[in-house]
Amino acid sequence: MSDTSEPAENAVPSKYTVESSNEVHLHIEDHGGEGRPVVLIHGWPLTSESWDAQVDVLIAAGFHVVTYDRRGFGGSATPESGYDYDAFADDLRSVLEDLDLEDATLVGFSMGGGEVARYASRHGMQRLHSVVFASAVPPALMQSEQNPDGPLDEETFQQMRDGLEQDPESFYDQFVTNFLSAQGELMVSEGEHAEVLALARQADQRAALGAMDAWARTDFRSDLESVTVPALILHGDSDAVVPFEGSGRRTHESLRDAELVLIEGAPHGVNVSHPDEFNRGLIEFLVR
Repeated sequence: MSDTSEPAENAVPSKYTVESSNEVHLHIEDHGGEGRPVVLIHGWPLTSESWDAQVDVLIAAGFHVVTYDRRGFGGSATPESGYDYDAFADDLRSVLEDLDLEDATLVGFSMGGGEVARYASRHGMQRLHSVVFASAVPPALMQSEQNPDGPLDEETFQQMRDGLEQDPESFYDQFVTNFLSAQGELMVSEGEHAEVLALARQADQRAALGAMDAWARTDFRSDLESVTVPALILHGDSDAVVPFEGSGRRTHESLRDAELVLIEGAPHGVNVSHPDEFNRGLIEFLVR
């Protein structure tokens, strides 16, 4: 591991870039901290930099913070295939194993909540203390006869996918606007919008399309049955991308004794738009 930080007065512990042992190279950053590990799993189509408003706050609260870029995004490798949740969950396992993390909390944002659910069913709870589903896609987004309460219909999804295929620049601009808007109003500054948009536009096109298919079409209802550690559902009540009623509420109902923090007036990108409320809800759960 190589130190990538610069010393500063009252410094946060050093950040390290970790060489992953995974078959597909992952960009992993160990941000330091002395307490229990918290692994932050970013949403689509962003990178681990989307957690900037959380990292230092969590370290200051006494936690050991780890972030990584999903395959095909940020600094991680871009394989030709493997953009499904089995592969994503196996990548997450490699992060925990490479850093030898025990008693960890997984915080999955948006599609990252799918990694948390699939990790639970595929690899078990042995390394975990708790899990967090933040603006997360479980239990199942795509509406069907078997999933009538899914908030995403086939026509809307196909329009989104066609938009990404045909004009990714315009697609990302509109998607990020929706991501950061509540009831049609942008909830962040123009500068923050531009920063998130820049992260989205880094995504490899093949990875973005493959991951889009995965988060839209994967059914996590049976995966959630494997979650046996304490869980938190953290969601904005004005999420227009992954609506609470069709996602967070259903996940909360399916997980016995799960806690719920619903942030008023918050969009999908609640950790960016409402960082104080998001961080407070997350830390109050972590310290219990």
